[in-house]
Amino acid sequence: MSALIDSLTSLTEEDVRSFLDQYRSFGPLPGIALTFLKSFVPPLPTIVIVGVNAAVYGLWLGFLYSWIGMILGCLTTFLIFRRIGEHPYARKWENKPRVQRSMRWIRRNAFSYVFLLSLFPVGPFVVINIAAALARMPLRSFLIAILFGKAVMVLSVSYIGHDLGRFVREPLELVYVILFVAASFVVSKKLEAKFTK
Repeated sequence: MSALIDSLTSLTEEDVRSFLDQYRSFGPLPGIALTFLKSFVPPLPTIVIVGVNAAVYGLWLGFLYSWIGMILGCLTTFLIFRRIGEHPYARKWENKPRVQRSMRWIRRNAFSYVFLLSLFPVGPFVVINIAAALARMPLRSFLIAILFGKAVMVLSVSYIGHDLGRFVREPLELVYVILFVAASFVVSKKLEAKFTK
């Protein structure tokens, strides 16, 4: 098992590109499948997979396939653990004082918690989805948060990875990416307020 985890953690750009080329006949499915698996296999290197998707499929199609895969993975995890959260054992665990304090914090800050942590290309994606599900975050809020959060993250990584040399030559261009992330957060908060009244 540890050997498998080590091999997944150490996936290189060449490994991912070779996989996508090998299953090219399946169209976008390999690119979607790799990012979908990220929600279940945390060691998979998000930056490498998203970057290679952009390189193999092109910036916009690579972005789209990576985004679809991540959204499907997050949503699947969320729905599975929301169902598990209804189990009597889970309810008993949730009644522990320390767990209740954590859950109260997550419920108050659920949207910002999910959105902001979705912006990072590395991080405990599985934990984020599970915590949101167990805290009974509304499905609509969760969807809005991950749709925007993952879109911003995947587009930023795809954009940088698609032409990495330009950012090495002109690092100030990263300011535009940061401004894009900030503007996206403001817009998503307004949408959340509108759709979750």
